Amino acid sequence: MTAPPVFRVLALGAPTSAPGFVIETCASWSEAVERLAGDDRFDAVMVDGDHIAFLADEVSAIADRAALVIVVVEPDAEHAPGWLRQGADDVVGRDELAAPSGWRRVRFAIERRRRVREQGSGHSIDPATGLPTRQHLAQHLSRLLALREREPVPMAVLALRIEHHGGSGVSTDAGAELRRKIGLRLRAAVRASDVVGAIDGDTFAIVLGSMAALADGARVAAKLVESLATPFSIGRDECRLAVALGIALYPPDGKDAGRLLRRALSLAAAAPATSSAGSAAGPHAHGGVRAAANDDR
Repeated sequence: MTAPPVFRVLALGAPTSAPGFVIETCASWSEAVERLAGDDRFDAVMVDGDHIAFLADEVSAIADRAALVIVVVEPDAEHAPGWLRQGADDVVGRDELAAPSGWRRVRFAIERRRRVREQGSGHSIDPATGLPTRQHLAQHLSRLLALREREPVPMAVLALRIEHHGGSGVSTDAGAELRRKIGLRLRAAVRASDVVGAIDGDTFAIVLGSMAALADGARVAAKLVESLATPFSIGRDECRLAVALGIALYPPDGKDAGRLLRRALSLAAAAPATSSAGSAAGPHAHGGVRAAANDDR
C-alpha cells in the first residue's frame, strides 16, 4: 500500500501542526521570502492574514515558489477576494483547520500551485542545469527589491562568464554536463537564500538577497571564482575554466532589477577572463580570474 504524501509547509503566524504535514515556522515575512528563495522543497506557506498585510509584489514573491494559504478568523466576502487577486491560492478560516476538510483545502491549493509551476517551467527553468533562467531570475530580483524598500539592506548581482580551456573541446552533450556541474558548484558555494541562475551557454548570475556590507559582494564573488578552481572531469577529458566577473550593487548601482542584471552581465562580458586575482578585490570590481578548474558532482 502506497503511503500518503507528506507536505512541507512554512508557517508565519499560522497553525503549526496537522497530520500529513511537516510544518516549520518563521518569524517574519522577509525570512519567509528568503528561505523560499533558496529552498524549493516547501509545498506551501501559511500566513495569518488577520495580523499581517502585504503589497501585491510581496505576495507574488511567495506564490511563485509555493502555494500561499491565508489563514483568518473568519473568511468574508470583502477581504478574501483581495487576497486571491494578489496571488493567494486559498483563504481558510482558522476553525476550518480543526477538521480534516480544512487541511484538504490546503492540499488542493498545493496541487493547483504545482500544476501552475509545471505549466510555466519551460520558460523559467534551464533544462541543462535546473537553475532559473534570466527571466525568472529578474522576476525574483524585482520582488526582493520591493521588499528592500521596506527593509533596506545591501544586495548584489554577480555575473560569471565562463571560458573553456584544455581538453579536446566540448561537444554539445559534454557542454550540457559541464554547465550542470558548474551550476552545482556555484550553488554549493552560496547560502540557501541566494539564487544562482543560468543566463545562457557560458554565463551564470547570482543574486545575493541580503548582505551585511557592500564589500561582501566582492568577497562572495572571489569565493565563487575559487569554487571553480578545480578542473572538471567531463568524460575522459579534464576541462579547465577561465572566469570573467561582473558585479552590480544595490543601492549604489541602481534600484531596478533590469538595470542591475544588465550591469553585472555587461561588466562580465567586457572583462577579460584572465588570471588577475586582484580583479575581485573591490566592491565594484569586474574582470576574471583564470581558474585551473575536477569535480564529478
